[in-house]
Amino acid sequence: MSKKKNSSSINQVLTQMVLDIFEQNGNTPLNYKQVSAKLNIRDPEAREVIFDILKEEAKKNAIKELSPGKFQLLELKTFIEGRVDLTNDGSAFIVTDDEFESDIFIAPRKLRNALNGDRVKVYVYAKSKGKNKEGEVIEILQRAKMEFTGIVKLSERFAFFIPDDRKMMHDIFIPISELNGAKNGIKAVAEITDWPVDAKNPIGRIKHILGKQGENDTEMNAILAEFGFPLSFPAEVEHEAEEISDIITKEEIARRRDFRDVITFTIDPFDAKDFDDALSFKRLENGNYEVGVHIADVSHYIQPESALDKEAEDRGTSVYLVDRVIPMLPERLSNGLCSLRPKEDKLCFAAVFEMDEDANVINEWFGKTVIHSDRRFTYEEVQEVIESKAGDFQKEIEKLNALAYKLRERKFKNGAISFETTEVKFKLDESGKPVGVYVKERKDAHKLIEDFMLLANRKVAEHVSRMGKGKHKYTFVYRVHDSPKPESLANFAQFAARFGYKINTKSDKETAKSLNYLMEDVEGKKEQNVLTQLAIRSMAKAIYTTKGTSHYGLAFDHYTHFTSPIRRYPDVMVHRLLFHYLNGGQSANAEHYEKLCQHSSQMEKKAADAERASVKYKQAEYLKDQVGGVYAGVISGVTEWGMYVEIIENKCEGMIRLRDISDDFYTLDEKNYAIIGQRKKKVYQLGDEVKIKVKNVDLTKKQIDFSLVQD
Repeated sequence: MSKKKNSSSINQVLTQMVLDIFEQNGNTPLNYKQVSAKLNIRDPEAREVIFDILKEEAKKNAIKELSPGKFQLLELKTFIEGRVDLTNDGSAFIVTDDEFESDIFIAPRKLRNALNGDRVKVYVYAKSKGKNKEGEVIEILQRAKMEFTGIVKLSERFAFFIPDDRKMMHDIFIPISELNGAKNGIKAVAEITDWPVDAKNPIGRIKHILGKQGENDTEMNAILAEFGFPLSFPAEVEHEAEEISDIITKEEIARRRDFRDVITFTIDPFDAKDFDDALSFKRLENGNYEVGVHIADVSHYIQPESALDKEAEDRGTSVYLVDRVIPMLPERLSNGLCSLRPKEDKLCFAAVFEMDEDANVINEWFGKTVIHSDRRFTYEEVQEVIESKAGDFQKEIEKLNALAYKLRERKFKNGAISFETTEVKFKLDESGKPVGVYVKERKDAHKLIEDFMLLANRKVAEHVSRMGKGKHKYTFVYRVHDSPKPESLANFAQFAARFGYKINTKSDKETAKSLNYLMEDVEGKKEQNVLTQLAIRSMAKAIYTTKGTSHYGLAFDHYTHFTSPIRRYPDVMVHRLLFHYLNGGQSANAEHYEKLCQHSSQMEKKAADAERASVKYKQAEYLKDQVGGVYAGVISGVTEWGMYVEIIENKCEGMIRLRDISDDFYTLDEKNYAIIGQRKKKVYQLGDEVKIKVKNVDLTKKQIDFSLVQD
């Protein structure tokens, strides 16, 4: 590094230290000697540098000179930390939890190589009248990502890597020696290895070659890499999984409650490979029923701090793309040891309930079990048993379904909200290309399983919450969902009213009741998806935390995730904590588990984003051969630059750009979720039906453009 660069860097650090002194001393007016003393600087020449910094910062309006030589910050909190949210023009806003009036605007030249999502320290300028607060990045605290997917562009002496991420504004310079065998035009993963202070572009290396652009495996792997999910398990993790014994000893069985002679079965999708939950059913002599919710005992096989455990913790969750599952655990565990396959003894952690005819829980028991599943059902097979009243375990399934109905009824009566969103599935050919689209139906078989899983999750959470009181409550991992903000709910109620639906927002219970009426009313109507999605958007997001317990959407005071440890790391934590407490253990470290909860919530969001990206890609691929096709659609979103339309027939979503609507000049009416023509006052509103033509499809950007077919 040159002396000039080094000097500039030292000056930035020194400036920050000087301004920090004012903050640390309550913004007491100080002269340069006092600042120097507090920094333990005694050298006269160095003190002169401090004086120059104070004068320079006064010119920038960061501080003010109250009287000759006496300085003070214009306002406290000159420095803030936050996350970079990059805009399309290369500028950014810093999103912070601090109580600032608004996010801090950063001009492109003031970003100092910060990238979208990075956590940064920002120096905030004094606020000018009528302007947003502005600032500049002075330190990158944590990079959001250092790896990107994209295309290699090769010349004779060097290469550039063009990232897919539209918010990554810089191409990455790749030395020829760091190409790792990549050829021109190939899709790959590049890692940033250096970014010199004055360099326009970062320097990197090709880490993985993904393959030819447009091929299914290449594009699906690119989505995984883009969201930070590894494409394979490290050798150490695979080796550790292979070393685990599959023998269940007599001693282990003796430590567990034996359910091998009790009727037990699994119900899963037809293409499932990992079965992590099973139901056992027994009629008791007193006329009640014993229902066991048996969950794969993953924590028995994965020891804390092992390579397997660390990998599962890092991943946080399995990822479900359109055509594949990227498991949280290696196949030996997820599809083998831990999968509750039929006709095999399996180790479980269970919640067992004695229930009466009205589905009231009379007794409950939590602990380790051993089971022997009698039958593997698909949802379709169970649905057939329910509808035909015939087939394997017909009486047991019929009773379980009746109990599930009562659990569901009570849940909604207590204020739970029923969001029945449409789930789109693709029919794929051998190469992974979509040849058809269908909507997945949720019937009684799906709901039966869901209701017993909800019961187990709720009862486990309630059980632990009763341990200890007040400050001595036991640390636990809860699944928490806050009630929606009143303004979000009011906006949604106002919009729903345009379709003739009334939302009562007087109380949480009344809100839930009227939302459920709405969800029933819109089922099967063209506005169903729009209103459901908008209602979900008005809700808070569910997260994992040790700090709360309630779940607004389900109307449960206590809720957790206990039922899917094969595919969710929080469930593994829940199993460990529950077992620890059942055996008399003391409360676990809350700070440690809160950090794990935050990471799990972040990974869950990334997995959902990756899944959406894979759906977007398949939608674009499906419509690629139908450019010019005309369809009926529903307006599903409005922005300043266009409106999103979802095709009714196949649920594919694309955009009509406002500049392409030629009969008027249209602008966004944000409050009414509409765009309005300025001369003729024609209105296109969220939920309106329109006719569209497929104009263009860009597979690289996963982007579909429509044009409006006007009558």
